[in-house]
Amino acid sequence: MEKFNYPGQRAAGIVRDMPEHRRSSTGQKELTDINALCDEYLRLSYHGLSAKDNNFNTDYKTDLDPNLPKVNVVPQDFGRVLLNIINNAFQACNERCKIEKRVDSPPKALGVGGKHSEGSISEYIPSITLSTKRLSDKIEISIQDNGNGIPDHIKDKIFQPFFTTKPTGQGTGLGLSLSYDIVKAHGGELKVEAKELEGTRFVIHLPLT
Repeated sequence: MEKFNYPGQRAAGIVRDMPEHRRSSTGQKELTDINALCDEYLRLSYHGLSAKDNNFNTDYKTDLDPNLPKVNVVPQDFGRVLLNIINNAFQACNERCKIEKRVDSPPKALGVGGKHSEGSISEYIPSITLSTKRLSDKIEISIQDNGNGIPDHIKDKIFQPFFTTKPTGQGTGLGLSLSYDIVKAHGGELKVEAKELEGTRFVIHLPLT
């Protein structure tokens, strides 16, 4: 039953996600404050994941360009892109945190102020950084995490439909594929930079016109 359960759940998730992946948006583009949109979906992701997992504890910070101009996007569609990528970033940090805890040795004696002395338990602090800035003819949105990163041999596959690096039972492999298509439909570009065991950075470029 367990062997049948996982593929059944994944198939159900794919069926649910396919209409979103195939449909063409009927939303209208409008001048949007990207900083406000990023901040909204960052908080939405954080609180949503915190509510699902009591052990979820990942820091986040923003570096938003105060002079960023408004950009023509479909807010709901572009919000889906942000949510997909931010969720992935938080989850990557959470997974690395679990691994770090498993390999940690028992803590050594506490130092001054109750803190662990140097060389004791792992100092890994899971965190993501969301930043925006204006370039010459476009804006850049960067979402960077310090999770486990992505191995080089699968980096070119992550935007393919149905490909997922998430643990068994999580994800359908359509989130990043859908995000890639939405960014392209906005005339933009979605790229990834990653090093295994160091973290991942997703970069979105959107044209100003």
